[in-house]
Amino acid sequence: MLFLLLAMLGHTTASTVPSPHEYRLRFFHTHTGERLDVVYRRGDQYVPEALDKLDHFLRDHRTGDVRHFDPHLFDLLHDLTAALGDSGGEIDVICGYRTPRSNEFLRTRNPHTGVAQHSLHMQAEAIDIRLPGIAISELRDAALRLHRGGVGYYRSLDFVHVDVGRVRHW
Repeated sequence: MLFLLLAMLGHTTASTVPSPHEYRLRFFHTHTGERLDVVYRRGDQYVPEALDKLDHFLRDHRTGDVRHFDPHLFDLLHDLTAALGDSGGEIDVICGYRTPRSNEFLRTRNPHTGVAQHSLHMQAEAIDIRLPGIAISELRDAALRLHRGGVGYYRSLDFVHVDVGRVRHW
């Protein structure tokens, strides 16, 4: 009887409430060989345990150091893969977080690689990626169209850098 009354008043029960949209990302880390398939957000709520898993997965693979990532980077990746029609696809991670020491090592080891002295990788606001089966030029163009941060195109190294800093490209 209560159900009927609630239904007549326009209320819904828990079983009829639509579940919030799930935001899923799938990754393969090219340096560690690890994979991660995670729902990091439901509706407009980030999932703390999932963010912890992402932080660990994207750790500095040289040192093992972990830093908390800006979750907006994950939203950017989700929207980027969706824009390419590859929202269920796996993202190859070339580089996530870098400690200042790792960053300096890469920067001085080969000055022509484009590693910035104040890289957003050190702030856990950047990631270098590729999507298997999608040309990196197409990945770059889709990231540029989103207009949501920095986009670096590294054709000879076969990856694209995206970050949640100011809008710019190179």
